[in-house]
Amino acid sequence: MPGMDGYAVLQALREDKETATIPFIFLTARGEKLDVRMGMNYGADDYLTKPVGHEELLAAIAARLERKRTFDERAQEQLSDVRFTADFSSTAPLEKLGLTPREAEILLWVAQGKSNGDIGIITGTSEKTVKNHVTHIFEKLGVEGRNAATVRALEVLSAPTSRSKTSA
Repeated sequence: MPGMDGYAVLQALREDKETATIPFIFLTARGEKLDVRMGMNYGADDYLTKPVGHEELLAAIAARLERKRTFDERAQEQLSDVRFTADFSSTAPLEKLGLTPREAEILLWVAQGKSNGDIGIITGTSEKTVKNHVTHIFEKLGVEGRNAATVRALEVLSAPTSRSKTSA
């Protein structure tokens, strides 16, 4: 491969949270024990050396995709075992984050998925004013976007409760 070898590609994928869990199978002519060990140490899911039969390759791919699917399902089940119940009735908890009452109100609506335009209509302000408030909120909370601000708001406004498997 020009520019990067497979180890560098794998390392780059594993370092990026968006691609870290993508199944990775080495398909290479390098079959020395040290090469295999190095690939596995970098986080490869499998290491196949050429020549590889069509059926063996397809079986390896299917096995890795099935393992990924199972992992994702288990992770989703664990997430669904915790339910957050947000109380949107007051801005007071958000003001404790160092926000003004108006910023806390804006964040309350952001956390409920409202757009700047929607918030402007609700609060009787212009969309530009809402955008300025949102920018100040991001700065005060030390976050870079709406999703992170929403998570922070929900942390403050929510009391997590565990669900048992029988009540799900």
